Amino acid sequence: QVQLVESGGGLVQAGGSLRLSCGASRSGFNGAIMGWYRQAPEKQRELVATITRGGATNYADFVKGRFTVSRDNTKNTVYLQMNSLKPEDTAAYYCYARGVDYRDSYNLNDYWGQGTQVTVSS
Repeated sequence: QVQLVESGGGLVQAGGSLRLSCGASRSGFNGAIMGWYRQAPEKQRELVATITRGGATNYADFVKGRFTVSRDNTKNTVYLQMNSLKPEDTAAYYCYARGVDYRDSYNLNDYWGQGTQVTVSS
C-alpha cells in the first residue's frame, strides 16, 4: 500500500518560517485531495489546510494569511509553507490524502503520514 512520506519539520523561533513536504512513496497513486492536519498534546487532531488536484484550497481560520498549501500533481506531492509562526502552532503535523492507489485497488481511501514535529519557541 502506498505511504505518505513527510519532511521539513523542526524547531523555529516565533515569527519564523518552515516548509513541510509530503509525497506518495511510489507511483500509481492519485490524490484527489491532499493536505495537512495537526495535533498538539492533549488536543484533538485538527484541519490545517487542504488542496484538490484542481487547486481549490481550504484553510483553517487560525492559519489564514500565514500558511499556504500547494501541490505538484506530477510528483503527487503537497507542501505547506508556514510563515509568521506562533508558539501555539507547535504540534505534530500530519500529511493527509484522499485518493486511489491504483496498484492496490480502485477504492477511494484516506491515507495519513507518520507526522512531523513542528516546535515554535517564544
